[in-house]
Amino acid sequence: MTMRILDLRQVSPVQIDGLLREEARHWREELHWDYGTAVDLIKRFLDARALAGCAAFENGELAGYSFYVVEEQKGLVGGLFVSPRYPQEEIGQRLLENVLQSMRSIPQLQRIETQLMPFGGPVERTLRSQNFHLYRRQFMLLNLDGCGARSAAPARGAVLPERWNDRFLEPCARLIHQAYADHVDGEINDQYRSRSGALRFLKNIILLPGCGQFLPRASFVLCKEDSEELLGVVLNSEVAPGVGHTTQICILPGHQGQGLGRCLMQTSIQALCAMKFHEATLTVTSSNEQAAKLYESLGYRILKTFTAGVWPG
Repeated sequence: MTMRILDLRQVSPVQIDGLLREEARHWREELHWDYGTAVDLIKRFLDARALAGCAAFENGELAGYSFYVVEEQKGLVGGLFVSPRYPQEEIGQRLLENVLQSMRSIPQLQRIETQLMPFGGPVERTLRSQNFHLYRRQFMLLNLDGCGARSAAPARGAVLPERWNDRFLEPCARLIHQAYADHVDGEINDQYRSRSGALRFLKNIILLPGCGQFLPRASFVLCKEDSEELLGVVLNSEVAPGVGHTTQICILPGHQGQGLGRCLMQTSIQALCAMKFHEATLTVTSSNEQAAKLYESLGYRILKTFTAGVWPG
């Protein structure tokens, strides 16, 4: 076979349409996730010749693609997909190497992050050869059919979970910044390392369709008694009809181990059940064993594992 790698800006939405529909089918069947919004966004950027990345052609047929975005001094590998009808590992490696080479040639770039679902072949060898730090993550699923999760009482000094309100945006950004200061997830996503970054993250998942449609009715906070200082938060979005996804859960340092995380998770699960959702998903870093054990005890099971990588510049 003859492989050609082209700049993604040379590929039209019509050329890539079949490949994107195939990718969306994998997201739906394997992750229970509606990738349609992302596909529409990718097509709009392709139509404007504004999506940076590359595409692989095998004997004239489009076999895979990868793209990236740059935010100030940070680059993000936004996606990598190779059709299983072609040699995924070989093509995926070529695409990823090409994208990383392009990104590292950008003078101001000081950091690259990537969290790639396993739809483009193994990525670990390529990332490791490029001096990335690697982290194993788990995509987990909970079947809500017939669920009857009972609320756990919050710890002393906390009030009952309160449903999300946008007035909590700033306090929640402070909480995320504090919660991830010395946490592995702060190594993976540098937005967690500052209040301004955490606020951008929150606006992306709450005000924009960055991770499904935000569900305020299934998102909750725990406040200190007689205060609006947050002890914990859980946020959920709808990523497919009847499928909720926990986009964020964190507890204020010094208050872990008191049942607050379990209380918030059970409360959000109850809310999803009341809204007739039939499944819930989340992601967790494998080395975060305490959180992973909590989700397993609530009935979540691992659906997929994938690799997050960080090039620290």
